[in-house]
Amino acid sequence: MHIHFLDPYQPRTSPIHALDARIKFVLTVAFILTVSLTPVAAWPVYILLLALILSVEILSGLGSGYVLKRALLALPFVLAALPVIFPLKGTSLFTIPLGSWTLTASLEGLERFIGVALKSWISLQAAIVLASSTPFPELLQAMRAVGIPRLLVGMFGLMWRYLFVLVDEALRLMRARAARSGQSAEAGKRRGGSVAWRARVTGGMAGNLFLRAFERSDRIYVAMLSRGYDGEVRALPLLPLTSRGWLALAAGLFLLLLLLLFGILFWG
Repeated sequence: MHIHFLDPYQPRTSPIHALDARIKFVLTVAFILTVSLTPVAAWPVYILLLALILSVEILSGLGSGYVLKRALLALPFVLAALPVIFPLKGTSLFTIPLGSWTLTASLEGLERFIGVALKSWISLQAAIVLASSTPFPELLQAMRAVGIPRLLVGMFGLMWRYLFVLVDEALRLMRARAARSGQSAEAGKRRGGSVAWRARVTGGMAGNLFLRAFERSDRIYVAMLSRGYDGEVRALPLLPLTSRGWLALAAGLFLLLLLLLFGILFWG
């Protein structure tokens, strides 16, 4: 089966891949909610949650290295939470003078920042496992099966499909530019002109890409409407969950609830 380089799905033969998409979607959402609601100072619960998601990664056949490398994408966004180190009062760690102001970093603020970073990192791993073990059409079906509104699911589906349209148009522009770009035979001489010229060409390509992708997406949508598209993705009806599936769902939800209560009771 051909997989597009933008598609995160990784076909494997594993219990996680074989699990029903509805169960995986519900458990992933429940896992992320559990991580989000866990108190900041409940470090043992974070360790248990991390061990749980690492076990799922290994069981899925994806490997922890594959998921952890992609979870590093969360680190730049975690830096947005860095200011929480300063507003909280508590044990002073260091101070930063800023003119007439003085910022004081506290131990409590550092704990909150580490908690936010851990929550983001662990939650992103769960989302990566879900996307890598479930084809996107099955995810859309799972969303509709659990009651997510049709309009929202339709937006997810169209946004995903038009992402490939945008990349396809960008590749066409890159091929056209390469076909029309000459290269000097002199050794060491770079292709193209000055930095300003390159910036002007790049800006023109970006505008052209937007117009071409917009026009093509409009043609695709009109073609979909002419074929009866009304916002609902038509698919074969899903099979009812088996007793084993219900058992896996109940066991997963019970374990997550137990971890959440454990964190709230002892560190809440």
